[in-house]
Amino acid sequence: MLIGEVARRSGVSARMLRHYDALGLVRPTGRTVGGYREYAADDVRRIFHVESLRSLGLSLKQIGRALEDPAFTPSALVGDLIQWAEDRLARERELLERLRVIDASAPTGWQDVLRVVELMRELDSTSAARRQQAVLTRPEGVSVPAELLAGAVLTESDPHVAGALRWALARTGDDGVTALAAAARSEDVDIRRRAVLAIAGMAEVPGAIPVLMDRLEDPDALVRGQAALALGGQGVQAAVPTLVRMVVEGTNDVDAAEALGILSRAPAAATRITSLLAGRLAAPTADSATRIRLVQALVELEGTTPLEILRRLAGDEDRTVALVASALAGVLEERAGEVLDDP
Repeated sequence: MLIGEVARRSGVSARMLRHYDALGLVRPTGRTVGGYREYAADDVRRIFHVESLRSLGLSLKQIGRALEDPAFTPSALVGDLIQWAEDRLARERELLERLRVIDASAPTGWQDVLRVVELMRELDSTSAARRQQAVLTRPEGVSVPAELLAGAVLTESDPHVAGALRWALARTGDDGVTALAAAARSEDVDIRRRAVLAIAGMAEVPGAIPVLMDRLEDPDALVRGQAALALGGQGVQAAVPTLVRMVVEGTNDVDAAEALGILSRAPAAATRITSLLAGRLAAPTADSATRIRLVQALVELEGTTPLEILRRLAGDEDRTVALVASALAGVLEERAGEVLDDP
């Protein structure tokens, strides 16, 4: 076959076939009387071998060695190609994410694009101070893509920079919650913690409530605790069991008790919360430290029942519990007296 026909059948351009010939990679078996290249069946087969190896990312030099050297083993080279492909895919994924962030910012001109790219570069800085400054010194009226801030807050290790990122993310409202929603369900517990902490700072945004409620049964205590505290502050009664559990376990129990106090402002909720705490106090497995935390939580609740429980506990067999209950009963009595005296 002449070079034109080979090119048509193989899909390799005549120019590339001439290049293969010049490199000695695929040399035609013969020549016509007129000096034209003439390829035999074995030559065409070798062309397909070359193209197959090229599709794996081998260079032409590597292909020549693979086809000519019987001692050449592919294992090491294939391993290098795998690593090269993985690195290239990582770079492509990073580029794709950058383009998506820019697209999400809805730029109206190249200056908008350049501002986003500049912020990306600053957030990638090895200096925590520079990263924090990049977040806090953005000009008023210049929007920052929520996706960019969300990605940064999920990887930031410096607490001060993370706080600045959460503050900036909270200003994006629903967009910020949407950008973090998937991360709140991540299998990586550190990612979930950072995502839920950031969403907790946006609990007043309507879209945050469903995401936080979904985390109330999270296997990680910090995640479910952050979700419960944020929901309690928004008056969501679904957080009550988790908050009571936090008091029992001593996990951020002071904040949990305060959240229960907020939730108890609804009369029906006050009865339920008081009953739950009283039940835990009476549990035979409750040790002294746990019962003291529960007693302290009762002080935060609305209604008269907590005072009645504390008065009874003032005679508890556990001397420490009795002393704490008696002192806190006095606090509630004094508080009640102040309310009655208030004209």
